[in-house]
Amino acid sequence: MKIIDGKNAVLGRLGAYVAKEALKGEEIVVLNCEQIIITGNKKEIQEKFREKRTKIGSGQTGPKHSRLSHLIVKRAIRGMLPRASMGRGREAFKRIKCYSGVPKEFEQAKKISLDEKKSKFILVKEIVE
Repeated sequence: MKIIDGKNAVLGRLGAYVAKEALKGEEIVVLNCEQIIITGNKKEIQEKFREKRTKIGSGQTGPKHSRLSHLIVKRAIRGMLPRASMGRGREAFKRIKCYSGVPKEFEQAKKISLDEKKSKFILVKEIVE
């Protein structure tokens, strides 16, 4: 089992790493999902997520976009898996767990850190608000 600390990790790179390890058969746990960063212009990123969430109508059945930080991260990882709805992508997706904060059972565990600070970024917890 690999435990990854998401603090100051770039969402895309973290997602690619997690997807690759899950496809190899590893159990993956991602902690501190609210502190993962998304690089780019703050206003554009916030507007993009707001637009995704406000598309509601009688004809729209999906996709649903969550307001919870750990589910935003999990959805980004899902997009990097091959056929996440069936086959080996589905099996890999079942091996991935994401948490906001650090649950008690993982406090003492050794964590992998993917720190990488960028100049223009926004935290996942700022999008959720």
